[in-house]
Amino acid sequence: MTRSAADTPVPKGRSRRNFAGSRPVMDDVARLAGVSKQTVSRVLNDNPAVRPETREAVQDAMRSLGYRPSRSARSLASGRTRMLGVISFDAARYGPASVLTAINTAAQAAGYLVSSIAIGTADRDTVVRAVDRLSAEGADGVIAIAPQRWVGRALADPRLDTPLVVLENDLKDGTPLVTADSWTGARKATEHLLRLGHSTVWHIAGPTGWTSADRRLASWQATLAAAGAVVPEPLIGDWSADSGYALGCRLARRPEVTAVFASNDQMALGVLRAFHEAGRRVPDDVSVVGYDDIPEAAHLLPPLTTVRTDFAEIGRRSLQLLLAQIDDPATPQVEPMVPVELIVRRSTGPAPKG
Repeated sequence: MTRSAADTPVPKGRSRRNFAGSRPVMDDVARLAGVSKQTVSRVLNDNPAVRPETREAVQDAMRSLGYRPSRSARSLASGRTRMLGVISFDAARYGPASVLTAINTAAQAAGYLVSSIAIGTADRDTVVRAVDRLSAEGADGVIAIAPQRWVGRALADPRLDTPLVVLENDLKDGTPLVTADSWTGARKATEHLLRLGHSTVWHIAGPTGWTSADRRLASWQATLAAAGAVVPEPLIGDWSADSGYALGCRLARRPEVTAVFASNDQMALGVLRAFHEAGRRVPDDVSVVGYDDIPEAAHLLPPLTTVRTDFAEIGRRSLQLLLAQIDDPATPQVEPMVPVELIVRRSTGPAPKG
């Protein structure tokens, strides 16, 4: 087979130094390897059309020169920046913060950089401008951690033409989605307490309008109704331990309350304190279940029974779905829900006799 001059490795003895004495660039690699700059670019982007011996020559040249490809060099052949955008809302909370960390970890493993924007304003134009800004910075696509319904509606704006994946929302317009199975998680928590002999389960819900909170609330109600149990009026919190404590104090004054399911672990932590101060023992007098399985849950007194969400898996799936959308917009839009797991610890026990 005849090899072209552009693909012929450099003969031994040719200088392997950048004559300007500066940091080596792609042209230096091409000269040393005896190939074209385009061939070096194809090697950087793992193009399968490059001959093995040519690939080896280019890689030898990069090692010899100590060449480290820049993002712009990697994008020459692929037309990509290998940078992704992330938009987050209420990023200080454990759930969104954990998802953001998981996305960064998955992106780094895939060779991508992440640029993120945190938004707190409930405004459609702010969301659109954030996506536009990330796109202008060169983002190949955007992941939006969008747990509130208004965010989902904003992201459905027809002006947006950047590849997009939305997390923890229930958009019905075909937008690519990744969500955890909050319905099943709430059902498992409620059924666990009913199986322990509690006649019903009280619920401290997250804020109205948050997709996960609304799903957990609806699942709790449906599970109690299916079991023929009384469905108490839910108490609405704001995800904080303070709100869990305030609502827990109200429940602690009611002797008929023997089981409480809180929509996240921070609110459950406040509930534990409220019952402790009221002299109601957990789990002897009242059982408490949280949601998320924060790192501290296993170290509370008593250790908290909770529903574990696999935030790392949410990050991995969201990245995979976004990269698939970038490659082919016809990729299926909705990932199967990320499964959850009930973690039983010592904050739940049999219903008190009498």
